[in-house]
Amino acid sequence: MKTITIDIDRKKISGCIRLPASKSISNRALIIQFLKNSEIPILNLSPADDTILMQSLLHKVRNYVEREKACVLDCQNAGTVLRFLTAVLSITSGEWIVTGTSRMKERPVAILVESLQQLGAQIEYIGVDGYPPLRIKGRSLKGGEVSLDSSVSSQYVSALMMIGPLLENGLILNLKNRISSRPYIEMTMNLMRYFGVNSSFQSSQIVVPNQPYLTRSLTIEPDWSAASFWYEIAAFAEESEIILEQLGPESIQGDSILPEIFHHFGIRTEFNQNGIHLFKEKPSVSTFAFDFTNHPDLAMPVIVTCSGLGIEGRFTGLRSLRFKESDRIAALQSELERLGFHNELTDNELLRITTSEKKKSSNSAPLNISEIPQTIHTYSDHRMAMSFAPLALLTNTLRIENPDVVSKSYPNFWKDLIDAGFMCKF
Repeated sequence: MKTITIDIDRKKISGCIRLPASKSISNRALIIQFLKNSEIPILNLSPADDTILMQSLLHKVRNYVEREKACVLDCQNAGTVLRFLTAVLSITSGEWIVTGTSRMKERPVAILVESLQQLGAQIEYIGVDGYPPLRIKGRSLKGGEVSLDSSVSSQYVSALMMIGPLLENGLILNLKNRISSRPYIEMTMNLMRYFGVNSSFQSSQIVVPNQPYLTRSLTIEPDWSAASFWYEIAAFAEESEIILEQLGPESIQGDSILPEIFHHFGIRTEFNQNGIHLFKEKPSVSTFAFDFTNHPDLAMPVIVTCSGLGIEGRFTGLRSLRFKESDRIAALQSELERLGFHNELTDNELLRITTSEKKKSSNSAPLNISEIPQTIHTYSDHRMAMSFAPLALLTNTLRIENPDVVSKSYPNFWKDLIDAGFMCKF
């Protein structure tokens, strides 16, 4: 398998980084553009594989004319693409088969399917009940009221919300159990409002009236989730002056909470008209606790940061990580254990990271080159590769498998590392 070796001998990391556009915003904007059935001008669209795939599949749907047989749409391992398309295709005339990789076929979709079926959608499972692939016969739906478990994925909620304005009677969503990734639901609502659709979100109920989307141009803001790896790099460097261009304090992305989180790890964030500057100061904590229910994409970089700095951690809100590109809880546990960090999972929810007494009493870095395994496994998960790569600052060298997976969300990640002073050899 292809690997990348990362070497770094600099004590100070500085550079000016242009992050990719948010794929979360981009994918929602593409869905709204499709539902509007007009070329809404979208500027600075994400270059991520997931966004390119979404654009390609929507184009295929729009131009499909062989109505005598089902159109097959391969969503690969892009959960957002499959979930959003499932809702969109349920109201799009034609017969559709939505499928993906072997890993995608292990990722549950029953909550979304059952909600759409309550609204009258014709969807059936081709293989194992509750999982892709799906056969969908699209038709007009009247809409109405539906209840769903919102504790597994906010993408189910967002998928339903975006088709809500096109339903004859609109949509009322009653969210049961703890709401997962609420900021992503609010992101969807903000984008819908930008395009003329007003909805309400009070307590655990979302109301989306029947109304048209408007045609407006949209410029996609940079991806705050991608910024997390640069915060991690700043935390591991002895000195840091990193500039992340065009990021601002006013963002519809929930992961813009990063400055608040990494302040505990000694990273000062300064906002100016060009973006943000990250400066390294002394960490203010020896232990850290965080609930990732609303910020699941930050779990891996934050947990790896705590491990690398020797900060004991207590992390909750991890349930949704089981159903990502990999089982991220299991992947994190495995690779951290191989790095020498004791971790313990209780009740499938609470993950504790501790350091050994030897490391606590030592003045050396939390990691030593002799402790690094030959290769960090990534489990075909882009966030695993990017979350563990910054550890090279503590070991001087690090090898990571399957480096191309970063193209799923941040295609230029390795190039940006090189520009910041890292040596990357494929």
